Amino acid sequence: MKMITVLFAEYQKKRKGKDSVLALLDDVEIAERVYNSNAIENSTLTLPETEKILLQQETERRITLREIYEAKNLANVYAYIKKRALEQSLTIETILLLHKMLLTNIRDDVAGRFRKDDEMVQVGGHIGLPPQFIEKRIQEALIRYSAETTTPFIQRIGSFHAEFESIHPFIDGNGRIGRVVNNYFLIREGFPPIIVRNKGKEKYYAALRRYDDSHDGTSMIRIVELAVLESLHKRLAYLEGKEIIPLSTYKDAKQTSFHALLNSARRQTIPAFREKGVWKIGKD
Repeated sequence: MKMITVLFAEYQKKRKGKDSVLALLDDVEIAERVYNSNAIENSTLTLPETEKILLQQETERRITLREIYEAKNLANVYAYIKKRALEQSLTIETILLLHKMLLTNIRDDVAGRFRKDDEMVQVGGHIGLPPQFIEKRIQEALIRYSAETTTPFIQRIGSFHAEFESIHPFIDGNGRIGRVVNNYFLIREGFPPIIVRNKGKEKYYAALRRYDDSHDGTSMIRIVELAVLESLHKRLAYLEGKEIIPLSTYKDAKQTSFHALLNSARRQTIPAFREKGVWKIGKD
């Protein structure tokens, strides 16, 4: 958490007068954010296909209408929170609106509402909270997030996310909305958005299971923490005007093994970050 505080202070200082750079990074990153979040939910779209859909270009294979809407809708949700999060704290009404935006033309029958009546859901070996308790528990989680001001907010985001996914308030779209909410909180705190990556899906699901089994959110908090560090490292490299090079090239200059650098990158003990799945770093 201390490293996040240090990097955030640098980010706040160096971003002044460079909104255009940050806007460009965000625009380029949208497709990655959309691709990874949908892929975690078993979408068959590749990153290049997601990019083409968002640019309204033809894809080489036939894509289902559902997957096209999943990509476009999620991109619209991310664009919406970019401004909305700065204007208003997160409420149940906002969560429901984001869900409606996400599932419009996909599941209009359930878009924009929590589960109700006998709509129970099962995720692996976990059964979501009974519908009659959902709204109260979500409201309690929102209040707890706002009230626990002595707890580092990265920790609060990780805990909220684990709780939200455990509640599983919707019939469809729980994971994607939960990851959108992560970024809603971050944007409100002045941080750049993060990507929970499909390649880390096993650790992500393991963290959710750990919370379901023992109400222990430490694994999820660590996932959020690493994602925040990576996002800050990426933006600082660009804000500082560094040459961005692949980590595989950087190893030659450092005269060390790629495996060692990769481990350091994954632990975020070096200022490395991913672009389109490739580990990169700013060259000094």
